[in-house]
Amino acid sequence: MMAAVKPPRVLLFDVFGTLVDWRSSLIEIAETIAAHSDSQANWADIIDGWRRAYQPALDRVRGGATWRDLDSLQRETLTEVTAQHGITLRPGDRETLVRGWRRLRAWPDSREGLDRLRRKHVTATLSNGHVALLADLLKFADLRVDAVLSAQLAGGYKPDAKVYFEALRLLECQPEDAGMVAAHPSDLGAAAALGIRPIFVRRRVEWGPGAAAEQAPALDGLIEADGLVDLAEALGC
Repeated sequence: MMAAVKPPRVLLFDVFGTLVDWRSSLIEIAETIAAHSDSQANWADIIDGWRRAYQPALDRVRGGATWRDLDSLQRETLTEVTAQHGITLRPGDRETLVRGWRRLRAWPDSREGLDRLRRKHVTATLSNGHVALLADLLKFADLRVDAVLSAQLAGGYKPDAKVYFEALRLLECQPEDAGMVAAHPSDLGAAAALGIRPIFVRRRVEWGPGAAAEQAPALDGLIEADGLVDLAEALGC
């Protein structure tokens, strides 16, 4: 398949869930906080609920609410979710969890895969995380890309078309010369609708062992890979 199709010059990468393991990282941070306070709870349920509140918060901005960075939105949704569980976090503990999105572990294949993919492709993040968050996260996880791009630069959030178009504009790249790498079908569907090549990276335990994994979307020209090393092999890197 790859021999018959021109490979993308630019690879845009979703970050949360695709490059880094948000769930187990945040559960560990929450449990560390709880060990030094009286905030005992089922932290796996709280972290899952917090993540599920993520997209509705972005949708409110996409629906016309004033743009705010991800820290601000996450702070608000964390307060809502912990209240639903009968938990009131101390301000310092709440802030530690919000800042925890800058201290997420990379999936085991992410570092090697990104390094290999950079040999033949321009690589860039395209995340709903703002630039400052992404810079801290990439440094913490020791992940290297050629450019740190964010939905912030378009004043929106994925899957708004303007987010993808702004990334292409900044990289002086036509849609047909780019690929969107993500573990989430909605991200890939939005990119593919604009002519960007969809590349599905399977993350079987993003939501934890035993949870249902995302299935590859039915999109024309889809490339599928079991992680970034597998993707590098598929693209000849």
